[in-house]
Amino acid sequence: MWKKIVGLLLLGSLLFLQIQKPTEFLTLKFFDHLMMSSDPITDEQIVLIEIDEKTVEHFGGYPLPRDVYAHLVYQSQVSGLTIFFPDTDIHGKDEVLAQALKDTYTILPFVASNKATGGGPHVGTAVIGGDPHPWLYQYPGILRTPSILESATKGVGLLTATPDEDGLVRKMPMVLSVESKLYPSFALEILRILQGSGSYQMKVGENGIQALRVPPYLVPSDSQSRIYIDWNRNFKKVSALDYEGGAFIGIIGVTAEGVATQIATPAGLLYPHEVQAMTVSSILSGESKSTPDWAILAELGITLIGGLILLFTSSLIYFSIPFLLAVLAGSYYASSYAFSQHLLLDVSFVFVNLVVVFTVMTFYNFVEQFFLRRQIKQQFGTYLSPDMVKKLQDNPKLLRLGGETKRLTFLFSDIRGFTPISEKYQSDPQGLTTLINRFLDNQTEIIMKHGGTIDKYMGDCIMAFWGAPLEDEQQIENATKAVIEMKQSLGELNEELKKEGLDQIHTGAGINTGICVVGNFGSRNRFDYSVIGDSVNLAARLESQCKEYDADVIISEYSLVEGYDYKFLDEITVKGKSEPVKIYTFKK
Repeated sequence: MWKKIVGLLLLGSLLFLQIQKPTEFLTLKFFDHLMMSSDPITDEQIVLIEIDEKTVEHFGGYPLPRDVYAHLVYQSQVSGLTIFFPDTDIHGKDEVLAQALKDTYTILPFVASNKATGGGPHVGTAVIGGDPHPWLYQYPGILRTPSILESATKGVGLLTATPDEDGLVRKMPMVLSVESKLYPSFALEILRILQGSGSYQMKVGENGIQALRVPPYLVPSDSQSRIYIDWNRNFKKVSALDYEGGAFIGIIGVTAEGVATQIATPAGLLYPHEVQAMTVSSILSGESKSTPDWAILAELGITLIGGLILLFTSSLIYFSIPFLLAVLAGSYYASSYAFSQHLLLDVSFVFVNLVVVFTVMTFYNFVEQFFLRRQIKQQFGTYLSPDMVKKLQDNPKLLRLGGETKRLTFLFSDIRGFTPISEKYQSDPQGLTTLINRFLDNQTEIIMKHGGTIDKYMGDCIMAFWGAPLEDEQQIENATKAVIEMKQSLGELNEELKKEGLDQIHTGAGINTGICVVGNFGSRNRFDYSVIGDSVNLAARLESQCKEYDADVIISEYSLVEGYDYKFLDEITVKGKSEPVKIYTFKK
């Protein structure tokens, strides 16, 4: 009961943490794995035009004259310049680039600033619903390009990327807030120019951004207007010096060493123009990933159902381990399939929580089994043979503690003429103790050898039974074998005692089979595993009749087995019994 309560509390706590998701680290790494394990996609619409070392060397250093960029933007249908121009051209070529910007569909960048610098060129945004600003990344200012260029271009977008808690950029905000104004990202501006739209549409709900639209294109984003970028993409790359045009979308960036900056992503360190290309490609392909409304319910459902099954089957290790592996594999497959359908199903916490439940419950079972094994050894170590104790420890289900009614076979064995023997040891009680212990040790070993349970020692008398706590279908036969071997072994012991000049020992034994109650009897503080019932008493009475019938063993009619020669002694009515019972002994 307590194990189940502890397990349910543990599972409830894990489900609460799964809802809260105190850290996105696991989620982020899991999705990184799904993304990078899939086959890469080659986007032939986008060409990366790179200002590399060869280009910089050709033009005698960096920055390049801006007529070089003018030449490049003329070569693509749509161009994206990810190179930020903070000042006028030192080579005096701003007018050439400005004319090229007027003649082409080219997007210039600007950069969000943590200093108040004023706003930038405003693109109209139609907002439906509440105020979007609390949900967006907010900056106090913008670093702008020279007005001659800014006024000439068809669009300007923010290059700003927002890293996750581990420092990697996975999502790109499509809209940012600067001085209470809305500004599009660089990638969103490219999409607007491609669609020939003059504005954006944004729907805001109670939980943030619900939808972002560039008519007629729908951009799947999260509540902060971020899209999940597919980083497993390849593009054609060409040196700016060798570029001869032909690209549908040409994105220009710097890769020259000592000039270019890089951004940490799940795909490694990438240049800003590569990041923007990944973002644009994710949007245009329609393969940007989003989290469906039912995802959290599916994730919690898997954890709840799987956790409950593990909780109630944790002791069945041969079931729980395959079940756990099957659930983990199935969850991974489901998440992978969802990912291929552009849906984000996070089973990372499912993995962790189910493994935690399995580990805790397995450890609980281990501790429980440890103490149970120790309890069994303490309880039955003096009653049963080590082999039988081990069987109970290995399979405690064989043991039913508490009182139960069973059919058992009983043996009472007592030393005949013990009083005269004890009188000879009045001055040597230690010697008498040694003698009795040699006898008990000799006889006990044989009883345990044949699967008997030692109930108790009563002075010079041994009480044993067969059939509990372990079932014994051959209990009568095993008791019979035991009593015969006990007589044989006692003869060997008497030979040793004779050589030592000590008195020999003779016993009488009684065997009976019948119904009794077996279990733990005693007080709260002290109890023994024992048997009670008329059948037990009859065995004791038969042992006491051995002297009267001059027999070593007396067996009731209920304990006879085939294969042995018996001698009928009598039909007697023992004290406490109203019905007579036939008694036998072995033929000599």
